[in-house]
Amino acid sequence: MYADVIVYAQHIEHLAGEAVDASADADAVAIADGRIAAVGTAAEIDGLRGPGTVVHDFPGATVLPGLTDIHAHPVWGSISIGSGVDLSGAATLEAVFDRLAGAVGTVAADEWISGYDLDVNVFDGEPEGSVFEERFPGRPISLMTSDAHALVVSPRAVELAGLTGEETFTDASCVEVGPDGRPTGYVVELQAMDLVFAHYPEVPVETAAGYVREQLEQLARGGLTGLHALDFSDPSEEVYRYLEDHGELPLRIRCSPLVPADSPPEVWQEVAGLQGLRGRRWHVEGAKFMLDGTADNGTAWFEQPDIHGENREPLWRDTEAYRAAMRFFTERGIPTATHAIGDRAVRFALDVIEEVGPAGRAPHRIEHLESVPDDLLDRFAALDVVASLQPVHGTRHTRADGSDNWSRRIGPERAAHGWRTRDLLDHGAVVALGSDWPIGPGDPRVGLADCQLRRPVEESDAAPVQPGQAVTAREAYTAMTAAAAYAAGAGDELGRIAPGCLADLTVFAADPLRLAPEAQPGNPVLATVVGGAVQLHPHTVKGQS
Repeated sequence: MYADVIVYAQHIEHLAGEAVDASADADAVAIADGRIAAVGTAAEIDGLRGPGTVVHDFPGATVLPGLTDIHAHPVWGSISIGSGVDLSGAATLEAVFDRLAGAVGTVAADEWISGYDLDVNVFDGEPEGSVFEERFPGRPISLMTSDAHALVVSPRAVELAGLTGEETFTDASCVEVGPDGRPTGYVVELQAMDLVFAHYPEVPVETAAGYVREQLEQLARGGLTGLHALDFSDPSEEVYRYLEDHGELPLRIRCSPLVPADSPPEVWQEVAGLQGLRGRRWHVEGAKFMLDGTADNGTAWFEQPDIHGENREPLWRDTEAYRAAMRFFTERGIPTATHAIGDRAVRFALDVIEEVGPAGRAPHRIEHLESVPDDLLDRFAALDVVASLQPVHGTRHTRADGSDNWSRRIGPERAAHGWRTRDLLDHGAVVALGSDWPIGPGDPRVGLADCQLRRPVEESDAAPVQPGQAVTAREAYTAMTAAAAYAAGAGDELGRIAPGCLADLTVFAADPLRLAPEAQPGNPVLATVVGGAVQLHPHTVKGQS
């Protein structure tokens, strides 16, 4: 049988470290029916080349298993970027005003202006929205903070959303009020944020799909062949179906719907009923929980409160309901992913996972893992819980001198336990890496370089954050290939280059395992391959636009 596609390169890098049916100097991959048919030298593979075989030759290149981001938010992230103001890098309030001024001049006076990636450090003290009224009077403005767990909104937005400060929520959400009892414009956590989102202008599905396609194509150009979407809220299904009705998704998407905090069994059943829903390149599998919020907002669950007396409660006020929900999904063979940032949240999640046991095809996961005490490190391997980390949060949102909001709030001892990639690996845990895009940079080459350097790769003069937690290039890339596949229960067909595996590949101009971390973001991605379909990315090569 002839191959449908043959890819030639200088080197085929297996990464997984397992025995494959190929010699150590393999430089060719044959693909048939969307799967890898053979791996070996060009001479060995040439015999599979027939009259209809499509051949792609990449001299000097290295082929890796396709990279997968194990924590991202492609739909709402793309819509936020497509319809909002980018505030990334705006380090002062004046810089935020400058970004907003550009948008104010393009919309009617009564139209909403939204923004994303707002750095809370631009405020002196607690964030508050009156500053926008002073600069942009009467404008409804809503800005999402860089951790995506809070909004800072203008007085006009408070008025339109009908916020009073007396709202009650089943989770740890709140509408902050000032000494006068009136809302300050600081809206914390999802249920409270939803009150504001409900007044945003509706984005048509075709427009939303255009935003999503644009961002997915950009992520693919960075080398991704897959991502795990840790959400499946409206309009996710409509967008994915629209895109597949009008073409093809540029990468695979595994969606895990959110189980809202303190939700009843009827909601759990709805999430369970979504399992197996699929298109050609997307499917629903797993359930996501948010056991706590974020340390920056004071909504994470730590053993001891922070300097403001906050960060001491879970989002799930009824922790027994969380326990029951975890058992509900586990008994149905549905793997879970629990957002747990504070040390108490991590401990409780591990305790519950130990009680409920394994879910079946895929392991349970704990997401973010910002601060992990020493005594919990061994439990990940012992319980077969995947440690899902986004080290770019540490490199991009904190500073080595502890002057950032996160470090100040939780104190130096807990900050020193942040993003422990090295320690978790050394204790035998499966560590899978993601970006939490759009919260972190979506280009995997940037995140992979950051976790080797423990600083932003482009800031050579920045001091590394917890430099002892740095990992090697091989460990980093394995965490977005073999480990990502394991986290999805797909280790038998993804994350490796071996016969029988799905033909998901990333083709780099140079071998990233032999490059200094600083050179990896500039390593051109020549092509990505998803299910044997080759997508060329010539514009990523230096010198081409």
